Amino acid sequence: MTTGLLLAGCSGAAGGGTAEPAGSTGAATDSGTRSSPTPAPSATGLDFTADPGRAPKTSAEAERLARAVAAGPISWGPGFVKRDPYESDPGFWPVLDADCVWERESLPATVLATLTRYSEVPAADGKGPIRVAAVVTVHRTVNDADWEMSETLEEALRCPDQQLRQGERITGLASQGSDFGTLGNLAAEDMLTEGGKYYSDELGGPYYYSWTQSRLGPVTVAVVGKGSKGRSADEVGAALQQGAGAMINRAKSELETTE
Repeated sequence: MTTGLLLAGCSGAAGGGTAEPAGSTGAATDSGTRSSPTPAPSATGLDFTADPGRAPKTSAEAERLARAVAAGPISWGPGFVKRDPYESDPGFWPVLDADCVWERESLPATVLATLTRYSEVPAADGKGPIRVAAVVTVHRTVNDADWEMSETLEEALRCPDQQLRQGERITGLASQGSDFGTLGNLAAEDMLTEGGKYYSDELGGPYYYSWTQSRLGPVTVAVVGKGSKGRSADEVGAALQQGAGAMINRAKSELETTE
């Protein structure tokens, strides 16, 4: 079963989960350069051919790829800085439990590594922060990654209201999937988007909340954005589109055939 995401809309929710960790495992910096726009696909298919020999085979290889791909502050646009903690532990990943609460658990056998990086535009001039996260998950096989996409899409149906972490929740989730070439997906083999309303004990609400995720070979990349007072959906969505495009380009560069 395949799913999909629409970058242009950048409306999404917490599929894949971004419950923030209790501590950081290090603060690898972003590349320091802005990536170019996502290459245009050919008329007949995605401008990407995976090289099986370049896919990570070990946890160490997968963690290296995840760190190379995950967006840092410069990938989102002007004004973004690292949050504290900046990175999740790549040995754990978020799981939506039976009560629709996100928890972090040890990686399943199908996942080699996953990494989340947290950035924000700090509150200023009477406006609240824009908080974003970049998630890269490296699976053992393409089929394993495809199942993650399917399960992420179905989580919004099972749990339209979710608790992200203590003091943060989202409600009224709606989801949509698209394979390459459908519903505007011209960037990845499979994409999905979810959207809902965000509430925070710290910031109030409801505010704009967006989750988008895409798959290239055995790797999934996702972005999540949270609005707040004075922050429009367009403002948050523009940052997510830029961050997602940067990660898709990096994933292609890491995985595609060089011939």
